[in-house]
This record gives sequence, C-alpha cells and structure tokens, in this order.
Amino acid sequence: MKNEIKKGFYFKQYSAPEQSPFEKLFGIFKELITHTSGDFDEAISWLRELDKEYKLTDENYTIDDFIEDLKKKGYIKDEVREDGSGGLGITAKTERAIRQQALDQIFGNLKRSGSGNHKTKHSGTGDEHTGEFREFHFGDSLEQISLTESLRNAQIHHGIGDFRLTEDDLVVEDTQHKSQMSTVLMIDISHSMILYGEDRITPAKKVAMALAELITTRYPKDTLDILVFGNDAWPIAIKDLPYLKVGPFHTNTVAGLQLAMDMLRRKRNTNKQIFMITDGKPSCVRERDGSYYMNSNGLDEYIVDKCYTQAQQARKLHIPITTFMIASDPYLQKFVNKFTEANQGKAFYTGLKGLGEMIFEDYETNRKKRVK
Repeated sequence: MKNEIKKGFYFKQYSAPEQSPFEKLFGIFKELITHTSGDFDEAISWLRELDKEYKLTDENYTIDDFIEDLKKKGYIKDEVREDGSGGLGITAKTERAIRQQALDQIFGNLKRSGSGNHKTKHSGTGDEHTGEFREFHFGDSLEQISLTESLRNAQIHHGIGDFRLTEDDLVVEDTQHKSQMSTVLMIDISHSMILYGEDRITPAKKVAMALAELITTRYPKDTLDILVFGNDAWPIAIKDLPYLKVGPFHTNTVAGLQLAMDMLRRKRNTNKQIFMITDGKPSCVRERDGSYYMNSNGLDEYIVDKCYTQAQQARKLHIPITTFMIASDPYLQKFVNKFTEANQGKAFYTGLKGLGEMIFEDYETNRKKRVK
C-alpha cells in the first residue's frame, strides 16, 4: 500500500525573524527620532531608559556600540548647534530610512488588508493590469492583447488541425486608467495637536513621510507638496518632516487653503487634490493690513465663512479637498460637513488609528480615476 501524502496546516509557536543587535536597536531608534522631532540626544536618552527597563542590550553590544555603528554606517554625523556647542545629528540617510519605515508601517498594513471603502474605479487605457479579461474591441492597442488567452480561444474555436486566429478569438487584459496626480498635504501644527496629552502630530508626520516615500518611489511622475498651517501657512520640504514640531499657534485654515491652491495652480497636471489633516476648528485669519483676527471660543462665523469661500474657490478650480478630521465634536462635524458640501469633496472623521490607511486608500483610488 502506497504511503499517502497528507496535506494540511502545521501550527507552531511564532519565532521572530533573526535580527542583529544593530537592526533591533535601529528599528526602535527610528521610532524615537520621529517622536523627538529629530533630536538625537533626546532619542538616545529614551533608548537608554528603554534599555534599562527591557534589557535591549548586553555586555557584548551596548548603546555606545550602537552609536558608534550609527556613525560608521553614515546615519549620524557631528554638527555644530545654534548655541555653538557640538553634538550629533541625523543625516539624510536616516531621514530616508525613517520615511521607508513609515511607508512599511502604513502601506504594508494596507496591502495586507481587504478591499477599502472606496469602490470608484474606471477601466481604460493604462499600465496597471486588473487581472480581468474581456473581448477585443476596435481601438484596443496590441500591447493589451493577451496572447496566451487568444491562442487558447483559437484552438477551441477552430481546432489544431485547421488553426487560424480571428478577431473574435482575441482577448484583452483590462487595465485601469492611471493619470498623473498633484497632491498637496496640509498638516495642522496648532497647539491643539499635542493638547490633552495626546500626540497627534507624530502620526500626521508619519503619514506625510510614508506618502512622500510612496510617491517618489512608485509614482515618480506624481507630485506631492507639503505645507503646515498655524497662525500662518508655509511649505516644508520632505527632508524637514522628521523635525516638524507643534507651535503655540491658532488654526488659520484659510491661509493653508490659499497656499495649497497657489501651489496647485503652478502644476501642469490636470488632476489635483488637497488632503487636509486637522484636529481643531479654524480660529484665525490674517487681515489685509497684516493683523490677525483670532477667536478660539466656538465657531466664529466670520472665520468659517472665509473657509467656505476657499472651499468654493477650490471647487471652481476643480480641486477636491479631502478633510481628515481628528475630532468627534458634533459642532465641528457640522462645520466640516458644510465645508465639504461647498467644495463637493470628502470628509473623514477619524481617530489617529487608521489615519494612514484611510489616506492611502483615498490617494490610490483618486489617482486611478480622472478627477473632474
């Protein structure tokens, strides 16, 4: 009697992948350097505290050994600070590593998840295959024809002895229409982003870094501009993201929207969009004479009306605004609903958990359809 091969699942205790002492500490270090806004000394101080509590190192490899390896591998360098003292700071290589880690954390989870909430996708001429086949139609390019499926049809329809390939045998592998996208990501850096003991700015930074890494590596023809807004709004470079901090600012949403639209006006792409991450109500506008009108008590009608005007202006320019509101106050939701209606954009009311996945799903969906 022949031995039967039994198929099934074999369960065993999970074992973490092998990591060198440096790799183990480097993953933690990248998290800490993000939380400390690029402050190397503070990050290492936290790492030493974690080492005391969780025994991350031993006598064979210490935190000091780790710092030496960071120097040798080009992740940190000697620098002179503003007060004239010397110290260590991170390099561009570390900044890239932080962006890559953010991409892995956010987009890695997204790839493992099921289909998202946004179902709108258009088929058409493109370079991203859907895995679906359809009949050949006049106008389809030769590159779209699936040779294997078409030959299979020819054999079925005509037989091998009288082999011929006709137009009715041709099968096309469908593709999704993909167009270039210009995106501006607005990040609220008002004081409320760290209020009540909740760190909201670090997740926002991570999302920005991951989105930047995705676009520059996977969609190099797309553009991403990032701006921050408090009392005013100003653009920041991707390399500045790890060092981003919250200030003692009010929330000038109008200034952020004006700058975002100015940035997008200069883009040649037809498809443009604005992503706005905020946790608070608009509480500040800058007047024509340069003075600031501020009111943090409730929703000021003068300020919110200016926000609605900007939303309408963006709509006229065919620029949809997607608002990610990290707050659940009913009166703020009412404002965001009216703002979204004025722009005909979208709004998500979300906590910090899942923020990255939501933004990535929306970005991927939008770039596969033509924004009108």
